[in-house]
Amino acid sequence: MALSYLPVDRDQLFLMPPDMRDWLPERHLAFFVLDVVERLDTSVLHALHPNDGAGRRAYDPDMLLALLVYSYCTGERSSRQIERLCEVDVAYRVICANQVPDHTTIARFRCENDGLAVTMFTDVLALCAKAGMVRVGVVAVDGTKMGADASAKANRTRAEIEAEVAAMMGEAEARDKDEDAKFGSARGDELPDELADPRTRKAHLDAALRTLKAEEEARKAAASSTSAARAAAEAEAASKRIGVRGRKPRCADPLAQAEADLAAAVADLAARNADWRLRRQAARAAGLPDPIRPTHHRAQKARQRLARIKASPPAALEPKTPPRMNTTDPDARIMKTKGGWLQGYNAQAAVNEQGIVLCATVTKDHNDLGQCLPMMAAIRINLDAAGVIEPIGTMLFDAGYLSEENLLAEGPDRLIATAKSWKLRREAREHGFAEGDPPPGSAPIEAMEHRLRTEEGADLYELRQCTIEPAFGDIKENRGYRRFVRRGLAACDAEWKLICATKNIAKMFRAGTVLPASC
Repeated sequence: MALSYLPVDRDQLFLMPPDMRDWLPERHLAFFVLDVVERLDTSVLHALHPNDGAGRRAYDPDMLLALLVYSYCTGERSSRQIERLCEVDVAYRVICANQVPDHTTIARFRCENDGLAVTMFTDVLALCAKAGMVRVGVVAVDGTKMGADASAKANRTRAEIEAEVAAMMGEAEARDKDEDAKFGSARGDELPDELADPRTRKAHLDAALRTLKAEEEARKAAASSTSAARAAAEAEAASKRIGVRGRKPRCADPLAQAEADLAAAVADLAARNADWRLRRQAARAAGLPDPIRPTHHRAQKARQRLARIKASPPAALEPKTPPRMNTTDPDARIMKTKGGWLQGYNAQAAVNEQGIVLCATVTKDHNDLGQCLPMMAAIRINLDAAGVIEPIGTMLFDAGYLSEENLLAEGPDRLIATAKSWKLRREAREHGFAEGDPPPGSAPIEAMEHRLRTEEGADLYELRQCTIEPAFGDIKENRGYRRFVRRGLAACDAEWKLICATKNIAKMFRAGTVLPASC
């Protein structure tokens, strides 16, 4: 290690209190984070700071890493807020040894060490394995939508971007021509002759002041007489304004949109019919008239629209809207969530029964279908890197990963839901559990549906609710990570790995893990 860093002496004694370690309880998260960082390989950080020349000494990168890890563990990501906490928060002062790195240094350290997030995630996973918390009998995989540091209003087509650039260039050219015609070879900020001469300056300013006062009085008189008319006009304009917030963006392909609308309408009708049959059965048992049966108008209209589009000439099937790209974060995509639509990413994670994140990655794909096989491969790579040779028992996926390719691919045993969880539970209540093997000649999806209806398969799949879902709940609700603060797919992937690594650190801390001796 280089010897020219600012000293980080946490054993420095004071008069009151006599020891910095007395500022916090013995079992505090800050001390646990320091112990974890001490066991990580940070040689690449020190290689970036030879510090053998002139200039101000750098902050110890181990200290900056511990500061970043602790702040993410406690749900704080703002570099300016972290700088303030280094002055007033005891835990931050202990980590920094009473030093206060500025927010620019903190932000630059985070941005310049994306590669460290990958190695740190694996190193932390190895510590979890040594603590006996990386059992892989059951592993659940799922994705969650994370907002990007960009607004959906920044989406533009290529033509719109080119038009904006052309408009800016044209405006600049027009302004140059106007200034050339007005000022000629002069710069334009020279004083007029009447102001440059001290003998005429006072008289000219007094005359200008009298003119301004007269114009101000005239404006006040005009404003008082037209205020009522302006208020009425604004009220009328507000009443005619139509808000578009939360509007569902239409698919660029009309045929794909029509097929999706029909599938959604048919599924909705099937769910409402099933609910109607239950209500009818209860009504007949109580001697009441049958409830009104759900109508199929929505499905019928969707089917008619699909037929019209298919019967249209090929030119009518061309996308009506060209592709768009976000000018703030070009990698971010519009993602569908339960609460609407957001500009963001699809963050994938794999969690075992102990709540340890085994794999974390970010993708631009809005659905999970294409992430099943890459996640299985990435999990095995992370486990091998962490020294875990135990084979994976069963992997759990929700219905978003369902496809014959994902069911038949080589790899660990897996359960992929064929429908929503509540539908699977309702099917079990209405028809009971299935027994034995699936019927001969069953398709892969039918065989999986039969397995999920068995008592063993249903109990195994229910473990997903207490593994992956609490992990996302802790990240989003407890620590408040609902969007990334960095831009670009690679940067967001590094931040997601940092978030999940700090979750594993907090999990070890809450479990009372005793870390192995450092090398």
